[in-house]
Amino acid sequence: MDNDFEIPVNFNGKEITFPAKLLNYGFTIKLEIEIEDTKVLFEPDEERNWRALISYEDLQANKKLNPELLKLIASEIEKFTK
Repeated sequence: MDNDFEIPVNFNGKEITFPAKLLNYGFTIKLEIEIEDTKVLFEPDEERNWRALISYEDLQANKKLNPELLKLIASEIEKFTK
């Protein structure tokens, strides 16, 4: 089974495609998505909405990560998983 795929999003008038990888963790899954050379994990919360997980160090090291972009990617993931 191929766990690598791409997630396309429209952001600031441009279509951007992000490489993603499906990761299995017991009874749950996470998606690892590379954004601006930083690997960000997305996981479902208690209400089955997707959220981004990024360490404080990675966030400080990569100031280009836009919170609105992270929300948009989570929204695109929800479209495919609900």
